[in-house]
Amino acid sequence: VQLQASGGGLVQAGGSLRLSCAGSGFTLDYYAVGWFRQAPGKEREGVACIHSISDGTTYYSDLTKGRFTISRDQAKNAVDLIMNYLEPEDSAVYYCAADYGYGSAQLGVRCRDGMDYWGKGTLVTVSS
Repeated sequence: VQLQASGGGLVQAGGSLRLSCAGSGFTLDYYAVGWFRQAPGKEREGVACIHSISDGTTYYSDLTKGRFTISRDQAKNAVDLIMNYLEPEDSAVYYCAADYGYGSAQLGVRCRDGMDYWGKGTLVTVSS
């Protein structure tokens, strides 16, 4: 299972970015996928997660609900994270992760605790 996150960059506060998590060598549709972030000196936190295509349940952290949207791009075998109304506090390295075999009822827990497979991160910097 290989995951590749992309789309990070520098954006002004109030702006938007789209991150993409591409799967390689497997079909991402059958996996739950999550976006996590870690800022310097802070613990990793779950941002948004989506269950496999069989269910489609989504979970958002309280800090991102209403501003971020997670969705699948099946044609690209990817999961995107659209981030709107970005704030300097959203600056972090963003990672995508995936796991398989857990029920949708566990998505929130998995989104907080982490998933089984991880990709390298992409840096998001929001300037004030």
